[in-house]
This record gives sequence, C-alpha cells and structure tokens, in this order.
Amino acid sequence: MKKALMLSSVASMIDQFNMQNINILMELGYEVHVACNFKEGNTSSKERVKEFQKELRALGVKVNDIPIPRSIYKIHRILKAYIEVKRLASRGKYDIVHCHSPIGGVVARLAFRKERQKGTKVIYTAHGFHFYKGAPLLNWLIFYPIEKLCAKYTDCLITINKEDYERARSRFKGNKLKVVHLPGIGIDVDKIENTKVDKEQLRKELRIPKGSKVILTVAELSKRKNYECSLKAFAKLDLENVVYVICGRGKYYDVLNNLIKKLNIENKVIFTGYRTDIHCILHIADVFIFPSYQEGLPVAVMEAMAAGLPVICSNIRGNNELVIDNEGGYLFSASDSNKLSQRMKMLLTDRKTCERMKNFNKNHIISCGIDNVNQRMKYLYDSVTGEKKQVWSEEINGYCEK
Repeated sequence: MKKALMLSSVASMIDQFNMQNINILMELGYEVHVACNFKEGNTSSKERVKEFQKELRALGVKVNDIPIPRSIYKIHRILKAYIEVKRLASRGKYDIVHCHSPIGGVVARLAFRKERQKGTKVIYTAHGFHFYKGAPLLNWLIFYPIEKLCAKYTDCLITINKEDYERARSRFKGNKLKVVHLPGIGIDVDKIENTKVDKEQLRKELRIPKGSKVILTVAELSKRKNYECSLKAFAKLDLENVVYVICGRGKYYDVLNNLIKKLNIENKVIFTGYRTDIHCILHIADVFIFPSYQEGLPVAVMEAMAAGLPVICSNIRGNNELVIDNEGGYLFSASDSNKLSQRMKMLLTDRKTCERMKNFNKNHIISCGIDNVNQRMKYLYDSVTGEKKQVWSEEINGYCEK
C-alpha cells in the first residue's frame, strides 16, 4: 500500500489546515502517517490537541509525536527533532512526504534527502515565507538562504500568495523543482455563508451587551498579529455601544490584557479564548479587523469575507490579495492606529457601505473555495508521483495534458 507522511512543527497546523489533504491522500489509496509536536507550541487548546489525536487514530492515521520546536533559536531541539525524523524516514518507506511550517519544512527536507534519491517525493507548503517585501533584514539573512538551500531537496513547492510564488519561481532552483501557487487551503464558502446560529444566545454566552455592535478579530495572541494597533485604534473610537471581540489564545495574553487596562477599555474588550464555533461568531459581528504584520494568505480573513463581513486589514502580502481597498473593506498601514480607528467608525456608522462590501466579498472569495483547492491538490499529489501526466493551467483554470 502507498504511504504518505504529513509533517508539521505542531499539531494545530495539521488540525486547522491539513485535514482536507489527509482525506485526499486517503481517497487516493495512501496509508497516512502524521508527525508533529503534540505537546507544546500549539495554537489550539490542550483539550483540542488530545481530541485531535483521537480523531486521527479513529481515521486509521498513525501518529508520531516528535518534539519539533517553533523557534529557530532552539538549535539543540531542532537537531534532536532532525534525528527523530531521519529515523522515521529510514523505516517509513514513504512515497510522499508533505511538510509544513518553516522549521518542520526544513527538518523534513533535510532528513529525507537520502530517501528522495530512492524515489520519495517531497512536497513543501510555504504558508508565507518569513522573508518578504518590507521584512526585517535579519529575516532575509536567516530564512532566505535556508529556504533556497532546501529548495534543492524539494520536488514541489506550494506557495499560497503571489509574492512568494514569483520569488520562489525566479530565485529557487532545484533538481526538477516544481513551484505552484494555490489560493491557500480553501474554505467551505457555502457552509460558512449558510451557518445557522442563535445570535441572541451566542451574544449572551459571550457577554456582549444587548444592542452593541461587534468588531471581531480571529487570530493567535502573538506580537505578529499586531493587537497593539487594533486595541489603540479601538480605544480612540468615540462611539457608544461597541465591543471588540478577540478569538484566539497565545502567550501574548498578559501583555494585551495590561494594555487594555492602560487604555481603560476593560469593559469593552472580550477575550473568548480558543473557539470551535468561529463560523457562528462571524455571523454576530459587524466588522472584521486584521492588523497583522505578516501573513501568508489568512484563512481568518477568507472566512470573514465568506460570512459577508467588511474587512479592515493591514496592507501586507496576503491580506492585500484578498481584500480590495474600498470594495470589500479597507487597507491601512500596520502602524497607523489613527487610520484604523477612522475606518472602524466609517463602517460602524455607514450601513449602505457595509452592505455593498458584504456583497462584494461574498462573490470575490468564491475562487478560494475548498472544492477548487481540493481538486488541484488531488492532481498535484498524482502528478508529483507521476501517476497523472497533467499540469495545472492558469489560463483555463483547470488541468491539461503536458
């Protein structure tokens, strides 16, 4: 039986972004194994990680708990993870390895060099390179040469935004390296749009005051997500009956909580923690904001668009491929809390503009639908192993003969 390995630094990456890929591989007749860190570094709760392990085993997926760190500075632990993955590579006899996340992707591609010479095909999905236009110089000095090196040990490099795609295609060279561009992992547009929710009950559960408008952000609580900007912008709003709901968990909670107290907005900001009903929460929001410093192609923004929310987001790679300024929302500089606050007020007080942006986003996001992405992933898995002699054509938005 054909075998495939799905590898990432942490379990939450696979849970949130790769279950469709696992299902596709199983449909194609592969025995699927998973390798990642189940114990720490996850953006979902410990309870969810444990439940995820059970779900994988129930599907017949073999679980390998490997302590891959998320920090590039934990060299000793990276080396330890490399040794474990190399052992897994030598005994696994995998036909396909699909790896994710910067450190997980590097560890996997280096560990599978020998097996790749024997026929194992290595696929790496870059969920947003750490080197990008405007990135810190240190990012370019560290991550760029590492990714360029590892491209030599990659059969297929999947990029999820156009900037990464163009850079990888022009600068990365490898033995038969194939660089492709996909619109993220895909989202279930119909499911999100038609989610049934008891809005009154959910608002009550989240302690949202009756009659209040809701500004929403869904993201990990980390410095990279730039909550300082959104909180400062929210504090400047001179509107009554507005709350800011933040869905996510992370190590940055205490920092943000202290800032909220300093800004004197404790009674207007609601932390929900990790939630499994984001699609429902989207339907009780009025405006979605996403001030992140760095993204690949954010699922949170795609889902907000599918739910019909106007989106205000930072003008960065990934975000500006999804949100068309003045059409589906507004773009702003990630450091400009004044502009963000102005845009919040405009959307909270202009129902006609919100309705126009709602309709635009629901139509615009259809191309990121899960059926489209899944079709392309299915053929990609087949084509990288040589089982399909077809390639994706952007001109016809479909597959054609080589």
